[in-house]
Parts: sequence; structure tokens; C-alpha cells
Amino acid sequence: MKVIALLALCVTLFCRGYSNSLDSCQGRCGYGTDNNFSCQCNPSCERYRDCCSDYAEICKAGATSCKGRCGEKYNSQNECHCNSKCTQYKNCCNDYADLCDSDGGGGGSVITDADIKAVSETLYALDSNKASASELIIDAQALVPDSQTSSQTDLSYKPLFRYLDEEALFSRPTYAAFLAVLDNYQRMTGQNEDFSPEQLAEQEAFVKETMSNTELGRELFAFLYTKGVYASEEEFIQDLKMMWFGLYSRYNNKMDSSGFEHIFAGEVKGGKVSGFHNWIQFYLLEKRGQLNYYSHSFNGPWTTYPDVMGMQFMWDGYFKQVGSAVIGCSPEFDFAIYSLCYITRPGKQCRLSLGGKELIIQTYTWDKSFYGDGKKFIGSAFPATPRN
Repeated sequence: MKVIALLALCVTLFCRGYSNSLDSCQGRCGYGTDNNFSCQCNPSCERYRDCCSDYAEICKAGATSCKGRCGEKYNSQNECHCNSKCTQYKNCCNDYADLCDSDGGGGGSVITDADIKAVSETLYALDSNKASASELIIDAQALVPDSQTSSQTDLSYKPLFRYLDEEALFSRPTYAAFLAVLDNYQRMTGQNEDFSPEQLAEQEAFVKETMSNTELGRELFAFLYTKGVYASEEEFIQDLKMMWFGLYSRYNNKMDSSGFEHIFAGEVKGGKVSGFHNWIQFYLLEKRGQLNYYSHSFNGPWTTYPDVMGMQFMWDGYFKQVGSAVIGCSPEFDFAIYSLCYITRPGKQCRLSLGGKELIIQTYTWDKSFYGDGKKFIGSAFPATPRN
């Protein structure tokens, strides 16, 4: 009897130890019932009371975290993802870069912050179409603290842009392509954007001119290609067209917005300016008398172009509290750094290095509609306000 009891005890302990290895939801959240496991990790387990002990911590509280999930297989029931493809589809959890990129847990060729800083320095050096000091002169005038950016007080009595050599800059192919697209939008949300065949051709021409016909654009593609984000230049160009120019609705179920319109052209929503993070659009509207520059709340550390500023201004009766923009860069540089940051750090802060100085780009995904196989449009991207 003692021998039988001892064997029974050993079997019990062995089985209990074996069960413990299956008694976890790590990497299993959302999967269907599997009888090979001693407990389950899907919503039904709460009803049948057979959830694993860490179900609440990993699958519910951790539903938007990559803690313990790096490299897991794709599951459509998960709110966000933690595998090497999530950066391509812009559906990573917010802590993917911190938890998975840093330890290589995402699988494949991960893109680290150091990678992003290195390629941004290369793009910065390749921006041969940026404005020179003789081609662009600005007058920053009033500097206000963050606490006063909402005051709507005009503290600058002259335009921000004192001089721009339009003949030298706007005749260049990427500037011309950018200007052709810029005037295709109506700024009020809630009104459908309807593009003619000519305007659609202008969108395609802009992407190809900036990304295929410049050394800067080709460098960005080469970087993303070597990291496994895109398999071909054709795939890269097509994805840029969709993420930037694909339409979605910001208001009243109208197809009234896109990433390009929001960031580069600017919009009006809820009685105030929304987006608007481009220096050329600012210059053109100020020149026409449609925009009144009030002040700025930050100015970057760069002494040559491109520089970064956060401006307060009134656009035909609508106020922008902080409209940050990279000043004096070429259209291809602006387009490239926002694309780089959105593709590699969607919905997060993206840390660039320009001439040895850090620039943080904040990106936002548009989560209410999708393109392709569940990819997310660009919601917004802009230079983040520096914090001391």
C-alpha cells in the first residue's frame, strides 16, 4: 500500500508540475478552446470558469500591452499586436518598441531607435533642396510661454516670412509637384473630397517625384527594404499613396480627410484649425493675406534650415494654438521624415537626429477605418513640443 501511495503521489506531483507549464495565457490570449491545455485564455473562459490564473493580468489588463507577448502569432481578436508585422500594418501595442524592439522579441529585423536616428541623419544630409539662408528669411518676433498659447493675442506686427525666393525654390520638381497637390482640398471637415482624374494623377506624381526621383527618397526606401518592411519599391510607393492620400471621415460620415490634407494643407474642425504642419502652406496663405501670424512658443536649436517652430496664428477667422512645422526643408524631406516615423513608430513618439540634435515627431493612427489588409491611415504627425 505504501508503494502504491508513493507512486500515486509521484504521479500527482508530476501531473501538477506538467499542468503548471500549460497553466498560463502567455502568447495565447484570444485563441479558441484547446483541450490540450489545462485552462483557457479566451472570453468564453469567464463563462465556463476555466480561465488560466493569469488570464485577467495578461489578456484583460494586458490587452493593450506587449508584456509577455513579443513575437506571438497574429490573432484577429487581439486589440493590438506584438509581432514583426505589426509595424507594417500599424497595429502594434503602444509598448511594442520598448518591450519587443529592444530585446529583438518581435522577430525579423527590428527597427531600433538608433536605426531611426541614423537614417534620419542621412536624410538630413541628403536634403539638397532645402532653403538656404539667402533664399528664406523669417522674422520670429514674439516668443510666448506654453501658458499663453491659447490667448489669441496678436503679438507680432509683421509677417513670419520676410522673404522667400520663389523663383529658385518653387521651380524645382519636388516643390512644383507639392504645390500641384496642395490646392486640391477644401479645408472644412464634413464635406466630401472629390478628386478629378487630373488631381489623382498629381497625387501619384508627388509621391514618385519625392520618393523615386530623389536620392533622399531612395535612401528611405532602401532603409525600409533592408529592414523587411517592403519587398519592392512598387509596394513602398503604393503603400505611401494609400496611407497618405486614402480618404476617411473625420466628421459627419463624409469622406472629408486624409493624412496629407490634415498635416500639409490643414483643416478646420469644431471651429478651430486642425492639423496644418507645413511651412510652405503657411507662407502661401500669409502672402495672400489669409493667415495672420501671432507668435511662437518654441524655436528649435538649429541655426540653419531646416529649423522647427511652434506657431500661433489665425487662418481666416479660425485659430491654431500651436501649429508646429519643420521650416525651410524640402517637400521630400518633410514627406520622408513623417513617413519614416509613421511606418516605424505609428501612434507613438519617434526620435530623430538632425545634425546631432534631437527632433521628436508625434504620430497618430486613424483607427476608425482601414485600407488594404487592415492597415491604418495616417491620422496625424507633427513635431512635438520640446519639454525642458
